[in-house]
Amino acid sequence: MIAVVLLAVTLGAAHVPPGDFAPLFGLDKGQNAFRVGEFWIDRRPVTRTRYADFVAVRPEWRHSGVSELYADAQYLQNWDGDRPRDGQEEYPVTHVSWFAATAYCRAHDGRLPSTLEWEYVAAASQTEPNAAKNRAFVESILGWYAQPSRGDLGLGPVGASAPNYFGIENLHGLVWEWTSDFNASFITADNRADGDRSKSFFCGSGVTGASRREDYAAFMRYAMRSSLGAEFALGNLGFRCAYDREPANAPRRDS
Repeated sequence: MIAVVLLAVTLGAAHVPPGDFAPLFGLDKGQNAFRVGEFWIDRRPVTRTRYADFVAVRPEWRHSGVSELYADAQYLQNWDGDRPRDGQEEYPVTHVSWFAATAYCRAHDGRLPSTLEWEYVAAASQTEPNAAKNRAFVESILGWYAQPSRGDLGLGPVGASAPNYFGIENLHGLVWEWTSDFNASFITADNRADGDRSKSFFCGSGVTGASRREDYAAFMRYAMRSSLGAEFALGNLGFRCAYDREPANAPRRDS
């Protein structure tokens, strides 16, 4: 297992072992947790350089070529044409739609992480695999989520934060991130453990049914996701990919 983890890190992805996790929403009465299966996930958000490499071989996702059905008018609006602006190449890519992020991950033999998977790794502090009940940790990340978006003015290169328990960086404090089921915030099944039968919903008063009412940072993430449309391309919204097996680096042209 150590060799597998080292290889995954070398390839830019962290191995996440299976475990039990209680998300903020979705537990049935009497249920304590969901089982999260083993997966790999990018250690850092996708950068603008990496995304530019993708659109170079997939021209339908260039700023000048994307269909309005798959991305709104804000798509890559913070680029110079079809390239990142000078000095921002290692910033996280933003102004990308769910459709675009999904296409990128598929081209790299991956997928967007599910909400359950994302929340599972995002609950980890630097020293604990699950710090969701650690008041100091929750308060430390809440400060960032409560700040208004400043677009590129509030960004910098990826990797500026210390990795968490799983070796994953920038889950908090840089950009919000797409998940595969972004508009499905009440999780009723792990999609890989239950035949891809995930079903969920969200309502604004849902905090009353939360498993941890004090974790307002998590509630803000669920609320933000529920407000999105798949074609939205926001200045504070990026992504990273997840994988069901050890990932390869090269994008495939036929995805």
